[in-house]
Amino acid sequence: MTTLEALVERKIASLHPPLAVTLPGGRRLGPLQAGVTLALRDLRTLAHLATGQIGRVAEDYVEHRLDIGGAPRDVMQLAVQLIAADPTRTTERSPLRAWRELLDAGRALARHTPAADARQVQFHYDVSDDFYALWLDPRRVYSCAYFRDAGMTLAQAQEAKLEHICRKLMLRPGERFLDIGAGWGALLLWAAEHHGVQATGITLSQNQHAHVNGLIEARGLRGRVRMELLDYRALAEDEPFDKIASVGMFEHVGRANLPTYFAKIRRLLKPGGLLMNHGITAGGTRNRQLGAGIGEFIDRYIFPGGELLHVSHVLREMADAGLEMLDTENLRPHYARTLWSWSDALEAQLDQARALAGERVLRAYRLYLAGSAASFEQGWLSLHQMLASRPSGNVGDGPMRGAQSGYPFNRDYMAKQ
Repeated sequence: MTTLEALVERKIASLHPPLAVTLPGGRRLGPLQAGVTLALRDLRTLAHLATGQIGRVAEDYVEHRLDIGGAPRDVMQLAVQLIAADPTRTTERSPLRAWRELLDAGRALARHTPAADARQVQFHYDVSDDFYALWLDPRRVYSCAYFRDAGMTLAQAQEAKLEHICRKLMLRPGERFLDIGAGWGALLLWAAEHHGVQATGITLSQNQHAHVNGLIEARGLRGRVRMELLDYRALAEDEPFDKIASVGMFEHVGRANLPTYFAKIRRLLKPGGLLMNHGITAGGTRNRQLGAGIGEFIDRYIFPGGELLHVSHVLREMADAGLEMLDTENLRPHYARTLWSWSDALEAQLDQARALAGERVLRAYRLYLAGSAASFEQGWLSLHQMLASRPSGNVGDGPMRGAQSGYPFNRDYMAKQ
């Protein structure tokens, strides 16, 4: 037995549920009976296991250097145990840190041009509408649900989330409402049909654009709802909106572009108007990607160009842009449950999913959904709804004078059913 094999065997000896590893030559490490099995085709995977590089193990699985057997929840329970260190923390304190961050900012700007963002969004969202429909709810809401009641189904919790956002924004009939990154149109259509707004949505996904425009025609909403294939930077500012929602969007903007993003939103919002900024945030204050190779896996196979920031950083960027934070809610446990619901639905239809998206994409998404669920359970990722306003008073470099938003003095209106 090699030193590396001995190290892995010692490492897996205390794991629960039991894990067995089969090497390329047929040698088996671990117990004869195991709830999770790894069949290695490449010995490099053994080194990734020994060093806790779970992201690299995931890459090996997608690239067919490894097969995994076992229930996704058991697999992720073991993955959490195998990671060498908390992936939200960094120990780097070198004098070069500031210089590296400056270089990173330059690279981020290059990665988030309008053309690059369009390619990156289409890489993820234009895989196959039918593939996403297999495991999303009927409205295809591809963001964190809101399990207001414990017994809710995923579909009910997604409708509860849509209404939760609309209530926080205090949507009123006739208001002009903008949904930045509108996905398959669930919030856009819900706001128009249930709250009577004049709704505009934008996306960079060609598939989503076509799908939503089909729904607008089918539901007779032309003239009340429109969906455009458009970058947020290209939105006209001559007729500001009363209310704006950005759901699952700012994660794609990039750290270096957040000042531009929130400044644009402020210009698009009427004085006194409200913004709902809903998205995934980092569990740690220093990490932009999860460690242990997990962030690199997500960037390569799922969300190229995505960057996650701690909620404190996001709120600071919003404030610097002249947007006043009114209410922030952490829905982290809700996203863990949402992701497990998606994972269970995908696992129940693997053959159909494979036919629609191919084996490589399917492998990536099986790990992405289950791994993200585990990351939210562990607190490595979080999900925040940040309600903000563009104050109606003078906002500049000095203090706000007479700034008003019309926001209620308490949260009672949010809880009304």
